Amino acid sequence: MPAVVEVTAGVIARDGRVLICQRRLDGHHPGKWEFPGGKVEPGESVDACMRRELEEELGIDATVGPVMWTTRYRYPGRDPIVITFFRIPRYAGSIVNRVFAAVDWISIAELASVDFLEGDREFVDRLVRGQRHLE
Repeated sequence: MPAVVEVTAGVIARDGRVLICQRRLDGHHPGKWEFPGGKVEPGESVDACMRRELEEELGIDATVGPVMWTTRYRYPGRDPIVITFFRIPRYAGSIVNRVFAAVDWISIAELASVDFLEGDREFVDRLVRGQRHLE
């Protein structure tokens, strides 16, 4: 049985917009958009992973809020992943793009037209339909 990889994703909202990040062209899933986050390391909690990833990727000290959604997805040829989406209600510092091709603030309505990672798509659809709320 394949190992399950735990992954976190942070949902940061400001003025009715949400922060999304575009993957670099030289990595897995080039050019796809996602929420900031990453793989949980051995012995690390999902909350600690979320804080660490936001510091590494965006240079912020985040407060990790409640879980908004958890889903399981399997990309072809890869171990299955469990993605935990966290609301990030506040953070200290200024967002600095440290690892992505691009970062952008986008309205909920615009999310439906963005080329997201397949593993994020169900959550994005729920946000767009109003089944998950940012505040």
